[in-house]
Amino acid sequence: MTHLPPLISDLGLVMGAAAVVTLVFKRLKQPTVLGYILAGIMVGPHFPLFPSVADTESVDVWAQIGVIVLLFCLGLEFSFKKLMRVGGTASVTAVTEIGTMLLMGFGVGKLLGWSTTDCIFLGTMLSISSTTIIIRAFDELGVKEKKFTGLVFGVLIVQDLAAILMLVLLPTVAASTKLSGTAILFPVGKLIFFLVLWFVSGIFFLPTILRRAGRFMNNEMLLVTSLALCFMMVILAAGAGFSPALGAFIMGSILAETPLGGKIEHLTVSIKEMFGAVFFVSVGMMIDPNILPQYWQQILIIMLVVLVAMPFSTIVGALLSRQPFKISVQAGMSLSQIGEFSFIIATMGLTMKLTGPHLYPVAVAVSALTAFTTPYMIRLSGPLYNWLTRRLPGNWVTAIDKYSHEGQKVKPTSDWNKYITSYLIQTVIHTILVVGIVLVVSNIILPALDDHGDNPVIRIGTAITTLLLIAPLLWALAIRKIYPSVANRLWEKRYYRGPMIVLQLLRLVIAFVIMGFVVHNIVSYTWALILLGVTLITVLLNYRRLQLVHSWAERRFMTNLNEKEVLDKRESGAHLTPWDAHITNFVVSPDFKGVGMTLMELKLRENYGVNIAMIKRGAFTIQAPDRQERIYPEDTLYVIGTDDQVISFKKHLEESSAARARKGSPEDELTLQRMEIAEGSPIAGMTIKASEIRERTKGLIVGIERNGERILNPESNVVLLSNDLLWIVGNIKRIKVFEKIVGTPQRVDGAQEQKPGTTEKDTKEI
Repeated sequence: MTHLPPLISDLGLVMGAAAVVTLVFKRLKQPTVLGYILAGIMVGPHFPLFPSVADTESVDVWAQIGVIVLLFCLGLEFSFKKLMRVGGTASVTAVTEIGTMLLMGFGVGKLLGWSTTDCIFLGTMLSISSTTIIIRAFDELGVKEKKFTGLVFGVLIVQDLAAILMLVLLPTVAASTKLSGTAILFPVGKLIFFLVLWFVSGIFFLPTILRRAGRFMNNEMLLVTSLALCFMMVILAAGAGFSPALGAFIMGSILAETPLGGKIEHLTVSIKEMFGAVFFVSVGMMIDPNILPQYWQQILIIMLVVLVAMPFSTIVGALLSRQPFKISVQAGMSLSQIGEFSFIIATMGLTMKLTGPHLYPVAVAVSALTAFTTPYMIRLSGPLYNWLTRRLPGNWVTAIDKYSHEGQKVKPTSDWNKYITSYLIQTVIHTILVVGIVLVVSNIILPALDDHGDNPVIRIGTAITTLLLIAPLLWALAIRKIYPSVANRLWEKRYYRGPMIVLQLLRLVIAFVIMGFVVHNIVSYTWALILLGVTLITVLLNYRRLQLVHSWAERRFMTNLNEKEVLDKRESGAHLTPWDAHITNFVVSPDFKGVGMTLMELKLRENYGVNIAMIKRGAFTIQAPDRQERIYPEDTLYVIGTDDQVISFKKHLEESSAARARKGSPEDELTLQRMEIAEGSPIAGMTIKASEIRERTKGLIVGIERNGERILNPESNVVLLSNDLLWIVGNIKRIKVFEKIVGTPQRVDGAQEQKPGTTEKDTKEI
């Protein structure tokens, strides 16, 4: 009889139990993650009624692979460009929620008599919501088209990044008997350094490599290549002192920016589900069901904290970021559970023996219970909002609305802020790239070339080669002019010249220190001085050539970074309005009964209250279509309206066709902006038609606020008055430029006085 290795029999037992239990959970319409955990309890060593896994160590190895694959796939869904687009609203909300839950978790742990390390881990686990459970709940409840979901997804993105930071910091914090600022800042700085280095390098090389190899790749080759890149980054991360899961997440986020990111995500779904099942089953195997009754009070207390404190902190954060009250309540009630990252953090604490044995089953039990309650919490958000508006003092509700409205105004960024932002980005990125190249050369390449470290020819040659390699980066760091158009305007104002000179000298000092760092790590002090002088002369003599090389590299990076812009732009560009309007995309089915009809014949505004802000037809985009524009099959309609109006319009489409809806914004950043007409504005006293707002912004006025009243969908003959607040849907750049002009008072002699920051170029742009 052939001997079957325990690993195979154990894997068969794990997958069989997972399959049976999850089928039952699917039938009961419950999260499959909970089914995996229950299956793990059943095949674990603490449940004698079923066969148990014989070799738990081998299953643990499979589970570690599962964590790597799971984080890789989460990275494919994350992408750092999404984080950059999240903006201040979701960031403020997420930071408020995370900070509050960290403190709440720590405080509750102390009240329960737990150790400091257990309290830190508890606070961390309670601060991260479950993306999987929220998405599933949104799908089941049919609310993905509602506006608050955009805020929820933005918060989840920030939470994912915070979870990665916590995976790096927790071992250091838990192992430190005396927590100091250095103990925190060093791991954070190290993480930022490697994140920037890996991300910039990955975007520079990987999209080009995949694009050129794409014609030779089938699905199998692409899958193998992406997994190979994942495990290569895992090895690099482990070598740099980070967890393997971090490396997998970073590679996933890099590949998410490539044109093949969506395809890779699709190809890895099955692998993610398989290894994810093994991981979650292993989570259940570590739970002893016999000890859960001992901790039922702690489980109940922590569950109540999650269900109360997490929504409350999210609502407060959303209100601080100037979100409307209703949106804040809906988002807060949606973020009321813990999930995947909490499991990973709990597993890390248990396997590294940083936490007590009680924390792990308590966290899993709380996660399971809050997963059950999530759909009910989302359903209760509407009634809770209505109850709060009735119970809260009227002046509170009015103040919240006013605070929210003020936050939606278009506020141009000052030139100084633009200059400082550009300065910091350019300085930090180029410094990290140069230091990264030097570290690779001195720690990897040079030891391979010079084993004994006593060959001066090799060392001098390596130093010269390294300096030539980083010369374009040094040029950009020290000499390249930052934001020339803005810098020229600032230089004309004398009080900015001193700070600008100081910042330029600081760049030169940084470049000089880096050059010294390069040669000092490779050659002797004497040769270092000689090479520094030669490098300075070379940079000065080859100024134009270095500029061309750097410009080529920068263009290549930006091309790779933006190549997937059209395909991967999923976020809504809609900004919040006082009547809760937002933008949603719908694709017209060939079966739609309105195909071939004009917008005037469809009467969408009259029947459903929605406006068609834009139509995308193949490669053509029709901004602010007029009433005679016809609808054709496969047109993408960008519809603006309230939640109820959009849902009503969606039902109308679905009555006669299989319309497809997707949340997102068009490639040219169609958005909704609030703009105020200043006293003496050139368009004050004109009708909407005479003001030519439609033509000049390629947009549409969908609402006017006047003396506390709202005019929805105003006709073209409505006269615009000073202090009117206009809500315009259109191209964000055109609207911002137009706002500079309409907000500019008229001189007595009739000549238009330019508003600060408005240039002749701005006027020509619209």
